[in-house]
Amino acid sequence: MFDKKTYTERRRLLKEKVANGLILLFGNDESPMNYTDNTYHFRQDSSFLYYFGIQQPGLAAVIDIDNDQEIVFGDEYTVEDFVWRGPQPTIADQAGRCGVHNVQPSRNLEKILGKAQHRKQTIHFLPPYRHENKIRLYELLGIKPGEVAGGFSVDLVKAVVSQREIKTDEEILQLHQAVNVTVDMHLAAMKYAKPGITEAQVTAEIHKIAIAAGGNISFPIIATKNGQTLHNHYHGNTLKEGDLFLIDAGYENEMGYAGDLSSTFPVGKKFTTVQKEIYQLSLDAHQAAIDAARLNKPFKNAHIAASKAIFDGLKSMGLTKGNTDDAFDAGAHALFFPCGTGHMMGLDVHDMEDLGEVWVGYDGQPKSTQFGLKSLRFAKPLRPGHVFTIEPGIYFIPELMDLWRSQNKFNEFINWEKVNKYRFFGGIRNEEDFVMTENGPLLLGKQKPKTVDEIEAIRSESD
Repeated sequence: MFDKKTYTERRRLLKEKVANGLILLFGNDESPMNYTDNTYHFRQDSSFLYYFGIQQPGLAAVIDIDNDQEIVFGDEYTVEDFVWRGPQPTIADQAGRCGVHNVQPSRNLEKILGKAQHRKQTIHFLPPYRHENKIRLYELLGIKPGEVAGGFSVDLVKAVVSQREIKTDEEILQLHQAVNVTVDMHLAAMKYAKPGITEAQVTAEIHKIAIAAGGNISFPIIATKNGQTLHNHYHGNTLKEGDLFLIDAGYENEMGYAGDLSSTFPVGKKFTTVQKEIYQLSLDAHQAAIDAARLNKPFKNAHIAASKAIFDGLKSMGLTKGNTDDAFDAGAHALFFPCGTGHMMGLDVHDMEDLGEVWVGYDGQPKSTQFGLKSLRFAKPLRPGHVFTIEPGIYFIPELMDLWRSQNKFNEFINWEKVNKYRFFGGIRNEEDFVMTENGPLLLGKQKPKTVDEIEAIRSESD
C-alpha cells in the first residue's frame, strides 16, 4: 500500500467531485473455477484498490458524503480460515492503513443502504462487471441485473476517471517497475524461442519471469506464430524456421500496476527479406505515432499518423494505391490495421475499461462506428500524467481479405492480387508504454529491443 495520506487525499477529492450523496464501492470476491474452494487468482477491483488499497476479497465500502462517513464492510477470517491460510491481518488493521477507522460486518451494509434509501439519498455506484456484484446490487438496492446499465452513476464514473487517469509520481514509479519486468519477460521469449519448440513452452518461460518477480501477468499471454489474430491465446503450435513469432505480454506488480508490451521476431536467426521490409514499415508507423503524440493534442492524431504511415509504406510495396488521406477517411487502411494504436494503462492494463470507453477515452463524446477506427479505445487530448500504449501493427487476415475482395470493397485503394500473395504472412506489432509529460511522451521502463539489428543480434545469440 501507499502511505495512508495518499488514500485519504484520493477519497477527499472524490467526495469533492461527486459533491453529494453516498458512494458505494464493491471490492471483488473469490471466483471459483470448478468448485468453491478451487478459485481463480484473486484480483481486487481496481477502483476499490485505488481508494482503499486493501487486497482482501469480500469487501465493500461506503463513502457517505452528506454525513461525512467512510466505512469498510467485511467479515473477519475465522480460526478455520487461519488453519488453511495462516495468520492474516484484520480488516480493521488494513483499513487503518488507508485512513478508515469505521469497519463493520458485511450484514450492516444492507442497513446503511436501507437508511440512505429511506432518506432518499442519492446512492452512486460504478457499472459492475462481475455478475456477483450485479446480484449484490439487486439484493441491496433492488436494482435488477438487466437494469444496471441504466442505473449506475455517470457523475461517479466521470469523477473516478478524472482522478485515475492522471498518474502521480508514486504511481509512475510503480509503472516503471512493472514495465521493467515486462521487458525482461519479452527478452526471455526472444532468447528462448527456437524451431521445434511449442508456443506453450515459450509462454511458460514468459510467465515464470512474472511469478519470480513477485507479481503475476497483467493479462493472459499472447504468444503465437499466427499474429494476424489480434488476441490469439492458443498456444498449441510448434515453431519452425521462417515463422514470425508475436508476443503480447505484461507484468502486474504487487500493487496492481501493469505493464503491456508487444514484440515480433523471427523464429530463425534472422528476418527474411519480406519480413524485414514489413517489420520496418511497422516500426516507421510506430515512430510516426510517437511523434504525433503531443501534449494537449488528441491521441487520435497518433492513430491517424500510424494508419497513414502503414498505408503509405504498403503503397511503396505496391499493395495499396490512391490518395492516402482519402483511403484513411474511407477506412481502407483497416484491411491491414483493424484496431487502435493504443489505450490508457495503470491499475488495469486497459485502464478503467470497466467504466466505459466513451468516458475513459472520449470524455463522453461518441466513438466512430467505422470498422477499425471504432476499436480505438483512447482518442482524447493528452495531458501530463496520462499513461498510454503505442502499438500499431500490420496484419494480413485472410478472412477479412476474402470478404472485402468478394464485396468489391476499396478497389480504388487496394491491389488485391498483390495483397493476396501475403495472405499467409501473419501479423506484426511492437508496443511500448509512455507517460505524457510537459515535455512530451516519456518511455516507461527500460528500452525493449525493437530494431531489426537489435532483434537479430539477440536471435543470433539464442540457443
